[in-house]
Formats: sequence, structure tokens, C-alpha cells
Amino acid sequence: MPKVRIKLNSTDIEMINNICESIKDIAKKSGIVISGPVPLPTKRLKVTTRKAPCGDGAATFDNFEMRIHKRLIDLPANEKVLHHIMRMQIPKNVNIKIEMKD
Repeated sequence: MPKVRIKLNSTDIEMINNICESIKDIAKKSGIVISGPVPLPTKRLKVTTRKAPCGDGAATFDNFEMRIHKRLIDLPANEKVLHHIMRMQIPKNVNIKIEMKD
């Protein structure tokens, strides 16, 4: 039976968890069993910059960090469930990728 793999990633962990809960609710109402959401490793992007724009003065630095959170959900291919998932309102800062697997 073919399976659907849904990959989610976002910088906002609350939004990605809300989307995962919505997908779980849709699957539960339809009576299908899903595996996930599986939390994948969080990617941490770090940038260190110097505070002084001209280079004079004490060497002080600013550290900035952005975290990219990822989730993975597998579920059986069901046309009704996929239709509901594709009709969901997804925020702009949440990326979603849906793949069909055999």
C-alpha cells in the first residue's frame, strides 16, 4: 500500500506543532493510523558580527542564531485525508512537502 510522507520545517516551533496536531486530528477523524510526528534534528544557523561598524574601540561581538525545526509524518495514502491536508491554512513561515512512497 502506498504511503504519504509529509515533511514540515519552520523557524517557529509553536506553528509547526500546531500544524502537526491538525494533521493528527484529521487522520484520527478518518480512522487511519499515522506514524509521527517525528522530530528531526534542529538546524542552528549562527552569525557572529562585530558591534563597532568602523573597527575602532574594544572588540565586542554580537551573536545571532536562527533555529530551523523539522517534523516528519508518515500516513497511508488516502484521498480523503490528503484532500483535507492540502486544503489546510498553512502559515507562510511553515514549509510543507508531501511525497508519495511505495
